[in-house]
Amino acid sequence: MSGAFQAPRGIPDYFPPNSADFRKVRDTLTDAARRAGYGHIELPIFEETALFARGVGESTDVVSKEMYTFTDRGDRSVTLRPEGTAGVVRAVIQHGLDRGQLPVKVCYAGPFFRYEKPQTGRYRQLQQVGVEAIGVDDPALDAEVVAVADEGYKRLGLSGYRLEITSLGDDASRPRYREALQEFLFGLDLDEATRKRAEINPLRVLDDKRPEIREATANAPLLIDYLSDEAKAHFDLVLANLDRLGVAYEINPRLVRGLDYYTKTTFEFVHDGLGAQSGIGGGGRYDGLMRQLGAKQDLSGIGFGIGVDRTMLALEAEGVAGTQAARCQVFGVPLGADAKAELVGVAGSLRAAGISVDLAYGDRGLKGAMKAADRSGARLALVLGENELAGRRIEIKDLGNGEQQQVSLDDVVAEVTRLLG
Repeated sequence: MSGAFQAPRGIPDYFPPNSADFRKVRDTLTDAARRAGYGHIELPIFEETALFARGVGESTDVVSKEMYTFTDRGDRSVTLRPEGTAGVVRAVIQHGLDRGQLPVKVCYAGPFFRYEKPQTGRYRQLQQVGVEAIGVDDPALDAEVVAVADEGYKRLGLSGYRLEITSLGDDASRPRYREALQEFLFGLDLDEATRKRAEINPLRVLDDKRPEIREATANAPLLIDYLSDEAKAHFDLVLANLDRLGVAYEINPRLVRGLDYYTKTTFEFVHDGLGAQSGIGGGGRYDGLMRQLGAKQDLSGIGFGIGVDRTMLALEAEGVAGTQAARCQVFGVPLGADAKAELVGVAGSLRAAGISVDLAYGDRGLKGAMKAADRSGARLALVLGENELAGRRIEIKDLGNGEQQQVSLDDVVAEVTRLLG
């Protein structure tokens, strides 16, 4: 007989009580986006493989090494989504959202999939919150997107992170820089795979994490020194708007994100408490991506993806207390079968009134049931025994200060609602 099943390697489970922390991080980040006018979008878990190959870039590690790709029963190549931007752009094109009010501002949350070597903060099923603003090329919008992420982190109580930002230029900047960078790279003693990458997309080489490559490229030319006048003016306005929004930043001219579609504003949030996996979120502008994915009009966009898993690790590294969220507001303690039957009805009435309620199931005694009430985090316990039931009364106990009172069963919903205030 085989052993018990386990989750696939590199895929974490979130369960009570820690799942409350997970929900708090995810919901706080998405709430920050909604306050800035971003509507919810729900994306497919898998898409045509060509969407990511074309949108993310053939030369990226994501496409070349990390995607979960398989052939379905209709002999179509499909891929579990490795990131969110390509899917959002596809949805905007498919449903004609680009023909409505611009910018299209959406946020999303959920699992994404990359076949990587599992380690702390790097999972094969990673949880992300993302936003995209598509249709307007405005430095003020770039600053808003960055500020939404920054606000989410601050509302969670995170403080030990920094924002690194740069510009990857525009169509007028890139050709001159590409030529200069390739000239530099081809002068190095590169292995065959790295040299091929330098031929396809030389910027990818600067994203190589191997110490020997990082050392060899330490003096490589920087794209920020090759910006066109228009790209430089755009970047300067982004920084000015971040100053107005009170968002602190560091310019990192060597910053390269792992996806090919980024242009102009590019940024990453970094937390040094996480060791090698220090990035907790990032994004940038992606001019040209809509055209690549088949749009009739080529609209600019900007967005970010924030790792929920890594944000939780960052909070842990800072010692920010977990939520220890209460499982319910009210905990029912029935003493006897008839009392339990009555409390089932009371619980239903309270839930209908918008109050969360749990019961002591399994015919526990008073002592065990009250311990369960304390562990639930509830503010109030409802204790109903046979004597109380005979008099159509129920005891309400405040689990914080120990105060007790008895009320009529007919009045319990109104009194509990008043006490919870």
